This record gives sequence, C-alpha cells and structure tokens, in this order.
Amino acid sequence: METSGARPYRSVLYIPASRERALEKARALPADAIIFDLEDAVPPEEKPRARDLLARLLAEADYGARARIVRVNGLGTVWVEGDLRAFAAHPGVDAVLVPKVNGPADLDLVAAVVKAPLWAMLETAKGCLNAGAIAAHDRLEGMVMGTNDLVKELGARFRNDRLPLMAGLGVCVLAARAEGRVIVDGVFNAFRDAAGLRAECEQGRDMGFDGKTLIHPAQLAVANEVFAPSEEEVDLARRQIAAYAEARSRGEGVAVLDGKIVENLHVAAAAVLIGKAEAIAARSIAAAAV
Repeated sequence: METSGARPYRSVLYIPASRERALEKARALPADAIIFDLEDAVPPEEKPRARDLLARLLAEADYGARARIVRVNGLGTVWVEGDLRAFAAHPGVDAVLVPKVNGPADLDLVAAVVKAPLWAMLETAKGCLNAGAIAAHDRLEGMVMGTNDLVKELGARFRNDRLPLMAGLGVCVLAARAEGRVIVDGVFNAFRDAAGLRAECEQGRDMGFDGKTLIHPAQLAVANEVFAPSEEEVDLARRQIAAYAEARSRGEGVAVLDGKIVENLHVAAAAVLIGKAEAIAARSIAAAAV
C-alpha cells in the first residue's frame, strides 16, 4: 500500500501550547507540520489556560500549508476530556495526536469523540509491539515515535547510533508502511549539535521515516534538507523512468542505466520520489505566499 497523502512531513516542530509568542512565530517558520503540545511541554497549572489559548489562536491564525496537529494530554489524565471536547471538531485542527498509545482500543476512545484524523505516539514497549494493529486503525493517519519515553521505559541508554531503539523503530516503520501511514522519527535532544542532528536525520531517512520531530526552530533547515530528495536523486529517478519506458517500447522487461538494472519496482520507487519532490516544491511555493 502506498504512503498516505502527498503532504510532506520532513520537519514536524513541537510548540508548547502555553507560549503565545512561540505560537505566533510558528506561522512564519519553514516547518512542514506543527505539533501544538498540550502534554509534556505544558506544566499542570498552565494546562487549562493553554487549551483555551490554543483553541482561540487556531480559530484566528493562518498557518498556511503547515499541518496543524494538536497533542492532547494522555488518556486517564484529568485534562484529556477537556482537550478532546475543545478540539473534537475544531476547524483549525488537521489531526489530533494521542500520546502513549498502547493499542487500537486507545484510539477507539478518542475516535468516539474527535472528528479529525488521528495520529498516535508510539513511545511504550506495548505500543511498539502492537504497532501493526495501531497502524491498521481506520481513523489513523500518522504515527510519531516518542523516543525519549521509549528509552526510559526500556531502561536503555542513549547512544549516538540508537542501537537499543532499533527493534522498536524498525517494527513501527514496518507497520506504517504496511498500512500506508505517515511515520515521523523521534526528537534529537541536543538542538545545538547540528552534526549530530544531521546524522540522526540521515539514519531515520534511510530507515524509511517520512521526517523528524523537532524541539527547536534551529533544527528545521537540516531536517528539511535531509528528508527531501536531492537534485541528483530526482534526476536519476527521471532517467530511470525514461530508460524503462524505452526498454518496454522495444518489448524488453528490464532496462540498463548507468550499468545497473532498472525493473518495474525501481520505476515505481522513482515515481514516488518524484511525487515527493513535487509536493515539497508546492509546499515551498504555498509557504512563500503566506
């Protein structure tokens, strides 16, 4: 099944819903999507005010082509009912992100109230083990890795190569691709370490993630660059499609380009890559017009 939607999700920036200035500034940032966070980034005493502020701003402010995703508080907390009620049918919300999803039943509870598409945070061992069932939920649009919480739950250690997380990350990517869902990698905590961020973005890209969640605007440029097809990749994709079409016109089933075999599967992948590049280009044009 193909990945859902043509909208790019290279850069998905967390913004605390309690910080009005940050919410306003986000309208001009080059993020593909914004997660307006009511959960971890907002202290308990600020949560009701943050909810009201966010509901008002999303009704008034124009965020252009950026996807607007609201992360509500966790199921079972005293705040989640108010969060779901406030954003159940809010016209300024593209999706509701549910934290610590352990299985499809958690999404059922939210789907009974919320009309918008759902996204799921995968940040528990149980959630990763149930990733296939979560991804198959008929209201789910996207998945977000919560790597900090996953490290904590596993009792693992932070490593530059993220080896302790590979099993969880890998099974979640498999689940997302099996069901055609968007999947976004977890955050990189050292926001001043551009080289480290680039390495982790490249790792996530090579694993199959659509993009990366970010904690600071300074991280946007790297994520946008790494998760976008390069000019060389787009050129190769176009040449693969042309070479295969020419081979087929001769009645041949495969083509040879730059000394390598080009089959139908390569052509399909090339078309997806070109489509992604075109979606990013359209996104850039739309952002510039705001």
